[in-house]
Amino acid sequence: AQAAQRLAQRLATRGPQLLSAAVAYSKPRLATFWYYAKVELAPPTPAEIPRAIDSMKAMVRSFQTGRLAQLTVKEALRNGLVATEVLMWFYIGEIIGKGGLIGYNV
Repeated sequence: AQAAQRLAQRLATRGPQLLSAAVAYSKPRLATFWYYAKVELAPPTPAEIPRAIDSMKAMVRSFQTGRLAQLTVKEALRNGLVATEVLMWFYIGEIIGKGGLIGYNV
């Protein structure tokens, strides 16, 4: 009982100091996070959609011409990671939509 009382007293005296240190530590990191979140998580603008379509057409064209065999390991790894990320976001959306990991409630 005395140990709990000492802990509560310590927390009451050092709590505001710890809180201000946590705020000072996280403020610049949160500012950086929000900056990148606004840029990266924004939906595409109407001007970006045709560029994305052209990029997809170029990728299909390069696949048809055999450029796929000329990729460097770094490019292939990057493309694989992007494809994996897109697939995982699809699966996460499915799990959220289903409301569970297994099957749909029918």
